[in-house]
Amino acid sequence: MSENRRKALMVSGGWAGHQPTEITARFAALLEANGFDTTVTESLDAYLDKDLLARQHLIVNNYTMGEIGKQHEENLLAAIAGGVGFGGWHGGAGDAFRANPGYQFMVGGQWVAHPGNVIDYKIQITEPGDPIVAGFGEFAVKSEQYYMHVDPSNEVLATTTFDGAFVSENVPWVKGAVMPVVWKRRWGQGRVFYSALGHVNPDFEVEPVREITLRGLLWAARHNA
Repeated sequence: MSENRRKALMVSGGWAGHQPTEITARFAALLEANGFDTTVTESLDAYLDKDLLARQHLIVNNYTMGEIGKQHEENLLAAIAGGVGFGGWHGGAGDAFRANPGYQFMVGGQWVAHPGNVIDYKIQITEPGDPIVAGFGEFAVKSEQYYMHVDPSNEVLATTTFDGAFVSENVPWVKGAVMPVVWKRRWGQGRVFYSALGHVNPDFEVEPVREITLRGLLWAARHNA
């Protein structure tokens, strides 16, 4: 590894249905093409190594569900608060470590449902002047449409609206709900980026899904910023 290149730690694993190995490899390659040395691990114990965390410019968590201990969580949050960037997508970051509200507080949201499972829906850009989403207008995806509990302090860059077509009679309030999809925020001195898009690896073949995620990771790492 070169001392002049930026460093990214990518923690991958959890529920196999989200294809963590394939998607992590995709973004490891994209980060490396943008001047990063990437370390990929499937061990959550990477979060026990304070020195490893402190040496990173970016931590990417792509580990759906799973469990971490108190010390794992404390070390991760402390590294981000100290200035290390954090980024992630879909369930790998937004449905990780369900028993750790401190982690969820840092991310800025937590998945709770995806009515209809894989469906066609649209994404609306809410901050077209932000570099993470610049150049993209409304676009369509076929994937899980995440319904999330979100922090109102998030700086939301894109949303989706639930049209009600796949909503059960038991949850009528979901119809018409405008849900944040892409956001950025701060945790202490660290930058945090999250996108709810990217259920499986082929989802990232859609240019704005892939490009917005990459731009968000680079922003979190203060790449060229």
